[in-house]
Amino acid sequence: MSGGVDSSVAAARLRDEGWDVVGVTLHLWDYPDDVGEKGRCCAPEDQHLARRVADQLGIAHYTFDRRELFRRHVVDPFVGAYLDGETPSPCVACNRSVKLRELLPLAHRLGADVVATGHYARVVRESGKARLHRGRDPHKDQSYFLHMLDEAEVARLVLPLGDSTKDEVRAEAVARGLPGAGRGESQELCFVPTGRYDAFVAAHADGRVRPGPILDREGREVGRHAGLHAFTVGQRKGLGVALGKPAFVVGLDPGTGAVRLGDEGDLLAGGAVLDAGTWCDDVVLPRDATVRVRARHEGEIARLERGRDAGGAEVVRVRFRTPVRAVSPGQIAVAYDGDRVLGGARILAALPVGDAVARGGEVGT
Repeated sequence: MSGGVDSSVAAARLRDEGWDVVGVTLHLWDYPDDVGEKGRCCAPEDQHLARRVADQLGIAHYTFDRRELFRRHVVDPFVGAYLDGETPSPCVACNRSVKLRELLPLAHRLGADVVATGHYARVVRESGKARLHRGRDPHKDQSYFLHMLDEAEVARLVLPLGDSTKDEVRAEAVARGLPGAGRGESQELCFVPTGRYDAFVAAHADGRVRPGPILDREGREVGRHAGLHAFTVGQRKGLGVALGKPAFVVGLDPGTGAVRLGDEGDLLAGGAVLDAGTWCDDVVLPRDATVRVRARHEGEIARLERGRDAGGAEVVRVRFRTPVRAVSPGQIAVAYDGDRVLGGARILAALPVGDAVARGGEVGT
């Protein structure tokens, strides 16, 4: 329970259904006093609000300090990824290494059978197996962030909001008079409430920020930058150079510290190379799937197949039916069969447009 609308309504619905509900809040991060609107990451003020909700619902409530775990598994890798020219997925890392992976053993300690959250996703039981599916609200679906859970973990998960829309949930919170019902929804990372990722990374970089050249698509130096962490693939604004035509960040080279610019067409990728990732027990590759390469990507039909990199490590290669824009190393690719989550993996590299599968080719629709 974060004290927010989603987890509060989830707890209220479960109580009404007759569950013996225990509220759990993880204290993950502290904010400087000069930050106005705080994030949604279970800081002290969130704990107090969650306790108020629990008191109103008449359920027990416990808070557990997981700040060191959050820093080690989420914040430090976030900083390191940006310094290495990658675009990290901290919310996936948080769910994988902190939230759900902590809540499941905590449930056992508290004598609870299942873990419930306010995620907008669904657990569907098929042929005796629990499978993760998209939430009904396409604008709020959060199945992407839970893709790494195995079948045993999904089987212990209850998602009361999966068949609801955000508007329905907020209206219900107001109707119930829940504390925090009018609370706004942050669009920024919980531990970077100002939205200034570059400033946050620089402040936590411990001297690792590395200046370097800005290169045009012909490899000519057209400017200098103060650090790779201030750029992401696909970025157009704030480049610090004027080329007389639109330019986009098309590559970041941690070896040389170079930021490479190009035209919008240079952002297209025909596929991606992923690490071994986490996949459902019945997923056999090669196979076709709809693949999302970031949380807000609608997805593209693709062919997935296993392979090995030059060092012999297992990888998964994805070839899109139609080229996809701004495939960024560090982000997570998640595969779907309709609404069902098949699994996913971290993007290691984008593949050239020529590696895409032609329309009408082997990838089905």
